[in-house]
Amino acid sequence: MPLVAHSKLPTFERLRQEGQTVLRPGQAAHQDIRALHIGILNMMPDAAMEATERQFFRLIGESNPIAQFHVHLFSLPVFKRGEKAQKHIDAYYNSFEEIQDKGIDALIITGANVSQPKLPLEPFWEPLSEVFNWAHQNVTSTLCSCLATHASLELHHNQPRYGLGFKRWGVFSHRVTDKHHPLVHGINTRFDVPHSRFNQIDRSQFEQAGLHVLAESKEAGVQMAVSSDGFRTVYFQGHPEYDSISLLKEYKREVGRFALALNRGEEIEYPPFPANIFDLHTQAIFDEYQYRLIEALTKTQTKPPEFPEHLILDRIDNSWHDTAAAIMANWMGLVYQVTNVDRKLPFMDGIDPDDPLGLKR
Repeated sequence: MPLVAHSKLPTFERLRQEGQTVLRPGQAAHQDIRALHIGILNMMPDAAMEATERQFFRLIGESNPIAQFHVHLFSLPVFKRGEKAQKHIDAYYNSFEEIQDKGIDALIITGANVSQPKLPLEPFWEPLSEVFNWAHQNVTSTLCSCLATHASLELHHNQPRYGLGFKRWGVFSHRVTDKHHPLVHGINTRFDVPHSRFNQIDRSQFEQAGLHVLAESKEAGVQMAVSSDGFRTVYFQGHPEYDSISLLKEYKREVGRFALALNRGEEIEYPPFPANIFDLHTQAIFDEYQYRLIEALTKTQTKPPEFPEHLILDRIDNSWHDTAAAIMANWMGLVYQVTNVDRKLPFMDGIDPDDPLGLKR
């Protein structure tokens, strides 16, 4: 399903340069199948906001070559933005009120940075709750990513996440636990997914909430689950949308935080490597960089060395994107199946709202 560039959002041109098909409104061919309208609530911080746009746009645009997608971005005003990010939002994003007025077929809710020990204390909790409640009544299916999954479990099922005591990040192997669910149709029974978080919700909590786990990892826990009806809400705990270099960029930011703290004389541990992504050669390069960085900041008082990402970019493999694209294609296909019968939620004649796919029959 090609993306339709219905605005001047820079992400469309970036995807064209990558070779992805992006139609201009005048190029969109006439077809009997109506376009799908997908909303993305982007709650990511400024540094990752536009990258997150591209990651989800890329997965949506690759999901099917037949129909067309209009993707509508929005955020929440409670997030404090820098000048550049706010200009981007003002120019290319809708308000939630506009999303409600226009209507959407499906919704993706991204993760977000937190500042409080409990999610209900976050400034975004109330407006995010409003989005969740509206979507449940007016959107065919909602896909929750990372923190959005944690927020939904606590808001709707009284299952709060718990702190791990460390940062779980890296690329982890997962197994499909229900091979018959249409969301995992045609994908490998074992596949990789990146994770990056300090908190978790365990399988037992998903089960207590009446949710159905579709894929999990021995190391990283549940990656994918669905609501009891099998479709209305899809939960990701990891980040299958990540680019090949997303964890590298995150590691670079962690090293930068270490350098700033060390320069202020603070006691802080050097960040560990994200798991299962850097080979031994790459780790050796970064070990040497760590030694030179600490020496420059504490002994020689010289300019810190440049972070050597240019030396290892070609050594980073992506072992998750194909599976992520296949799952997204399955999700988009199910959204199309439910919505393109001239019925709209919450009054879909002939469709059981508790079992829209007929999984319980």
